[in-house]
Amino acid sequence: MALSSLLIANRGEIACRIIRTARARGMRTIAVYSDADRDAPHVRLADEAVRLGPGPATDSYLRGDAVIEAARRTRAAAIHPGYGFLSENADFARDVAAAGLVFIGPPAEAIRAMGNKAEAKRLMMAAGVPCIPGYEGADQSDTGLAEQAKQIGLPVMIKAAAGGGGRGMRLVHRTEELPSAIARARSEAENAFGSGELILEKAIASARHVEFQIMADAHGQVIHLGERDCSVQRRHQKVIEEAPCPVMTPDLRARMGTAAMDAARAVAYCGAGTVEFLLGDDGAFYFLEMNTRLQVEHPVTELVTGLDLVDLQLTVASGAHLPISQEDVALTGHAIEVRLYAEDPQNDYLPATGKIDLWRPAQGDGLRVDDGIASGQEISPFYDAMLAKIIAHGSTRDMARTRLIHGVESSVLFGLQTNTAFLADLLAHPVLAEGKATTGLLDDAYPAGFKEPKVSAAHLALAAACLAQDARDRSFARAGYVAAEQLGWASAPMPPARWTLICQGMEQDVHIEAMPQGWAIQVAAASVLVEGLCCHDNSCSAVVDGIRMTCPVHLARNMVSLAVGAQRFDVLRHRAGTQSNAAAGSGQIMAPMPGLVQDVCVQPGQAVAQGDTLIVLEAMKMQHQLTAPFDGTVTAVHAAAQSQVPSGSVLVELSARD
Repeated sequence: MALSSLLIANRGEIACRIIRTARARGMRTIAVYSDADRDAPHVRLADEAVRLGPGPATDSYLRGDAVIEAARRTRAAAIHPGYGFLSENADFARDVAAAGLVFIGPPAEAIRAMGNKAEAKRLMMAAGVPCIPGYEGADQSDTGLAEQAKQIGLPVMIKAAAGGGGRGMRLVHRTEELPSAIARARSEAENAFGSGELILEKAIASARHVEFQIMADAHGQVIHLGERDCSVQRRHQKVIEEAPCPVMTPDLRARMGTAAMDAARAVAYCGAGTVEFLLGDDGAFYFLEMNTRLQVEHPVTELVTGLDLVDLQLTVASGAHLPISQEDVALTGHAIEVRLYAEDPQNDYLPATGKIDLWRPAQGDGLRVDDGIASGQEISPFYDAMLAKIIAHGSTRDMARTRLIHGVESSVLFGLQTNTAFLADLLAHPVLAEGKATTGLLDDAYPAGFKEPKVSAAHLALAAACLAQDARDRSFARAGYVAAEQLGWASAPMPPARWTLICQGMEQDVHIEAMPQGWAIQVAAASVLVEGLCCHDNSCSAVVDGIRMTCPVHLARNMVSLAVGAQRFDVLRHRAGTQSNAAAGSGQIMAPMPGLVQDVCVQPGQAVAQGDTLIVLEAMKMQHQLTAPFDGTVTAVHAAAQSQVPSGSVLVELSARD
């Protein structure tokens, strides 16, 4: 059965990636979009596009009925769910089939069996797949779960039974943490998956997160395409993925691959799927879960196998046999992927929103960038914070890693905060460079959180020169009836200027003086000469104290953004009447982004200590705790539970304790 047309029930980079493969097969492609994504790249890339509803996912991408109706209206033959949203919704898969459409994924029964962690674990134990000791029973009371956790022995992992992706998951080390951890995990699980059911698992120390990509057809053939190491995680969400696993041996791959295929056969699987394991430092491995969809990190498998996983999905969904056997699968070289997020690593990785002023993905040998964004696009608070994936392939692991560092540094995004500097720093960390990363790497490497290096005086001077030259050029542009050769001429030199710049949350006074060939900039104790400055086509070039510098740039009135290596920094010229956010300690606790207030933990008159949780804010599918910056007393509460708040709104006011 040939599939002639495909509706992609997703957005962003995965929608664009699926469209490209479908188009290469000669298929007509249909995109769907919310109001927030009306002008998104995936909408423009598809042959047709259908509006689903308003921005929130619950009103658009999660409306299975609207997606199926869009497929009917456009005469689509099949629906590809991508990942996230409806991709692991068994009811949606059933409804697609009932509508006479082909669902690009496994049967609804397989999704349902693996969608509940408790049921999946029972099935895997029956199939002889090694599982982590834990509890997946019917007693879901807080006290019952706490008692089971004590019997298992701490540390223990609390997990949402109905979902994954790090939501509804808590690691507990101490008995007194159990009540609040269970409550938070249950609340997050209910909001993310509509079910508060939890399971418990013994926490495996110094473990690696290793997953096997499997592919199965409707004729009973099941193969695996090797493994991926996804050990580097933050809040149980993957940050770096690579293939193959650095510590994998042929014997271990054979045993884990067999277990993965057994897991797939146990639920009569068909299509692409991933069986996830924890691999202990003693070589023992344990089933975690099965993701019944395409994974975010599938490109690393594609690069080491030379296979197109979406093409294979479409092939088996059409009823054909898998075109390859296990003996045909060969792993060549090494591939590593990082996820570019709109987030602030220095501020507890809070998601960022705003307009993309410039997006310029890296290019080069062995580099691949999967994206679904464009310059000028608004990044809303409604969806996951991932913007793009940067992937590198090389003949050796170290070649792939060094290429990826270059790819991260060369992918430039201005306009909102991203994790670029964090990714480059992490890729250069000795533990990761040596292939020894486990799930505890980020806690060990950044115990106090990630701190970005301070901008150097030379680069701050370059930014000041860009602003000064831009201001001068704007002034020249307003000059009327003056010959071009006379612009800038004066019988006396331009008077020096003293500006206040704001960068990295700090104010810096600079002294700027025009020179015959450039600008003399005084930054703190440093005197910097910037000569031959040229800014054109989002790039600036200058000789800074005798050294030629060239870097990406974006200029706006009174602000310049520069990319230096992996650092992205904004420099604002502070003018009278412009509010500075550099000062801290005002006692006003503000929303760092638009979000939904899940919980208000204090009331007026209450005494709080530094670090106490004041507000729990949900944004971009995660819950964030806003804490007291000092010991004090709550003087006012301006937020209410379940209320939507805009970025910058004052939620709580504190007065310092005498």
